[in-house]
Amino acid sequence: MQSNSKGSYALVFHCSHDVTVKAGGLGTLRLIPGFYIYCGSAFGPGGVKARTSHHRAISRSPHWHIDYLRPELKLLEIWFTYDPQRREHQWAKELCELREAVLPFEGFGASDCQCRSHLIRLGYKPSFRAFRRRLRMEFPEHKPFYRE
Repeated sequence: MQSNSKGSYALVFHCSHDVTVKAGGLGTLRLIPGFYIYCGSAFGPGGVKARTSHHRAISRSPHWHIDYLRPELKLLEIWFTYDPQRREHQWAKELCELREAVLPFEGFGASDCQCRSHLIRLGYKPSFRAFRRRLRMEFPEHKPFYRE
């Protein structure tokens, strides 16, 4: 990742067990086994690299909704772009249209927008290549999309 470059990202997680988590103002949330994808943006100081570094670790003082779930989720991949347009809303919408996609918690990660949720659960690991192809077809002006 380029240092300080701003953009959008998606975190691909796996949850292997049933667990209940207290998530601040969202209350108590129940995670079930599956793959969870969280879409966000990083247009503040440090950009994508700083934000995803934060999400790689377990936060001692949770700030974002995903911080509360993070101790129970194994981070598998980070998908990202340095596109100057905020893409997390489009990505969340596109992920919601995947086969078997479920929004486990209404409003999760979307308190500052009109999206139903920025967290999507799937019973299978999403394909980076298939998602990138989908984005290219739907948004031809989309800047390059990477995986780490």
